[in-house]
Amino acid sequence: QVQLVESGGGLVQPGGSLRLSCAASGFTFSGYVMRWYRQAPGKERELVAGISSTGGATRYADSVKGRFTISRDNAKNTVYLQMNVLKPEDTAVYYCNAVARYEYWGQGTQVTVSS
Repeated sequence: QVQLVESGGGLVQPGGSLRLSCAASGFTFSGYVMRWYRQAPGKERELVAGISSTGGATRYADSVKGRFTISRDNAKNTVYLQMNVLKPEDTAVYYCNAVARYEYWGQGTQVTVSS
């Protein structure tokens, strides 16, 4: 059974940091590109960051460049999103996504940036 389980979301003040994790199981994690998306209320889901199957290549949305870092540990079947200098506009549900021959989604984790 394929599972992507996100964790690490929560409430943080502007300027703060959070680290999201996504634990994968049920498929060959090391063969998949991994991505983080987010969806704010009333807005479309948007791509935040992506990382290649080996971790050698990453890309980011312009809105998070220099503040967010995506990484992965293929030995632990886990992908991470380190989020620094958080802003209120980063408030959203964050989703983990795996894509290769098939595509899988996690259930999402809420991130709220507010004072």
